[in-house]
Amino acid sequence: MNIALFVSASLRLCGVLLFAFLLAGCLTTPVDQSGGLGSVTVTNSNPTAITAAAQSVFPNYGYTCHSSKFYSVSFDKNSNQFANIMWGSYDCPQTLRVKVTIIPIPGTNDYRISPKVYTVSDKGEAGFQSKRALSRLWGSEFGPLLKQISQQASGAGGF
Repeated sequence: MNIALFVSASLRLCGVLLFAFLLAGCLTTPVDQSGGLGSVTVTNSNPTAITAAAQSVFPNYGYTCHSSKFYSVSFDKNSNQFANIMWGSYDCPQTLRVKVTIIPIPGTNDYRISPKVYTVSDKGEAGFQSKRALSRLWGSEFGPLLKQISQQASGAGGF
């Protein structure tokens, strides 16, 4: 009787594991469609051209370049009073930081650019600066900017 229970439990466990494996395979997203809301594909380009395009687009909307690396570039903008109240920072101004990640699409000269948005408190204060990621929904706000970057950087060619 114990063997029958063991075999039954083992078969159920195998079934659950197989289902989880198949579900994980179905949920895999190709790179050219990844990145979430606001993400855009840049065709026939390179990270240098994409970074240069981002550095020309974001300042038009009041952002300054915070940092630039080979596969990412970040921009900052001081938030308004409403944002300070919304994020609970009444006496310390908040900064909105957008990090644009550049993801190569394997086998092509195409790249996927994806925004990640943060709110930064006490910017520039050593030991006190804190960064909090905002929901992925905020990335959709930057879709139009990333489309402009894509238009400028597309066709720049690979290295």
